[in-house]
Amino acid sequence: MRGVTSGSRPGGHRKRWTRFILPGYTYLLMLYLVTPILMMILYGFNNIPGDRQSARFYGFTLDWYRRLLENPDLTSAFKASVVIAVLAATISTPLGTLLGLALGRYWFRGRGATNFVIFMAIAVPEIVLGSSLLSMFVQVRAPLGYTTILLAHIGFDTPFVAVVVRARVSGMDQSMEEAAKDLFATPLVAFLRVTLPVIAPGIMAGFMLAFVLSLDDFVITQFVSGQQFTFPLWVYGAIKIGIPPSVNVFGTILFLTGASIAGFGLVRSLFRKEKAF
Repeated sequence: MRGVTSGSRPGGHRKRWTRFILPGYTYLLMLYLVTPILMMILYGFNNIPGDRQSARFYGFTLDWYRRLLENPDLTSAFKASVVIAVLAATISTPLGTLLGLALGRYWFRGRGATNFVIFMAIAVPEIVLGSSLLSMFVQVRAPLGYTTILLAHIGFDTPFVAVVVRARVSGMDQSMEEAAKDLFATPLVAFLRVTLPVIAPGIMAGFMLAFVLSLDDFVITQFVSGQQFTFPLWVYGAIKIGIPPSVNVFGTILFLTGASIAGFGLVRSLFRKEKAF
């Protein structure tokens, strides 16, 4: 057309600058999400004159890493959180896996009601779930403490595992298991050699999700903890007198551990995809 130079088109100028809007928004959102974590890691090296958190950065030091276990109450609370999270994830994962398999593969009477209960357990506010669990433990006269925290965490972890595993099972190609049965594999062998490897990433994802949810839970644990302190409860109680920098070190260790596990899972997933091709 006359009046239009080669290599140009109407609206080209607008497209040149608008293409940066979505990437720019994405980078800003990522920076917003990662800034608190970076600040936590940075202040774990803060050379504070005292033993309480300060907004001022005095310089770098490794003293708080060397003195990590000097506070016995904080160390005990951290160990309790990790042990409870591991136990809750270990117990809730097989329970949620079996529930997810049943919901994802079979039709049975009450399936819709089971789905409703699972999603209600996920969607219900934590304060409602915590107060309900507290009422139940009081009614049965169960002493509040380590055991009630563990039971409560298993209760709210299991639905999350079930949802993750069910999604994995629903996307599974059933013909692979049928082919294994055609090759004279027993149902147990077909499950162990075909179904289980396929849904294993979902089971692992459910385990990691349950572990993280249990580790950082505060509201429900506050209701059923009694005299037992977990890491979130101890940090909340320490706000009144000042948080020691060791909290940043423990938080950094937890973050790096979770990031390492997630990175390992991502690399393994990419490796398996490349191997498949």
